[in-house]
Amino acid sequence: MRKVAVLLAEGFEEGETFTIVDVMRRLEIPCDTFYFDGPWVKGMHGMVLKGDKPFSEEIEGYDVVVLPGGRPGGENLKNNPKVIDLLQRWDKTPGKILSALCSGTTVLAAAGVIEGKRMTGYTGYAEKLPGAVFCDDVAAADQNLVTSQGPATGYPFAFKLAEVLGQDTTELRERLMYDFAGGITA
Repeated sequence: MRKVAVLLAEGFEEGETFTIVDVMRRLEIPCDTFYFDGPWVKGMHGMVLKGDKPFSEEIEGYDVVVLPGGRPGGENLKNNPKVIDLLQRWDKTPGKILSALCSGTTVLAAAGVIEGKRMTGYTGYAEKLPGAVFCDDVAAADQNLVTSQGPATGYPFAFKLAEVLGQDTTELRERLMYDFAGGITA
């Protein structure tokens, strides 16, 4: 089974992050959070999450990296040379998937891994994602890239990512009353 690594930097967006991890785990897709400076990481709204594992070489055994949004979470990821190096290496590695929401998409741009790829991002981010083929989809997948717009798109993003990993999300969407409530199918 393919494994998902969610990177936690100070200022991450809590709702996006919790939703992604919850959906992956409900679908029984192995998913761990990785922290940088200590296991307790403060989100942009003041919530504190205990990360699962320290950022280390162990991440190389994962197949997907998720960059949640959040201010200053996205900036903190963007300013971390270890994250940029990881994204650049994984972009060239067959089978590795890069994914991001909201301000996390700007980290992909900073790493130079979006050229010619169809992606989406937060409203007004087209100019922050130079070289990408920007679209207005809520969630998008192209080549080795999965992206979504940002706040309130955690579910469409997680479902899109799970589907890229070959999981059928129909039953979980039904249990969560997602489609019934008018949830967006990406």
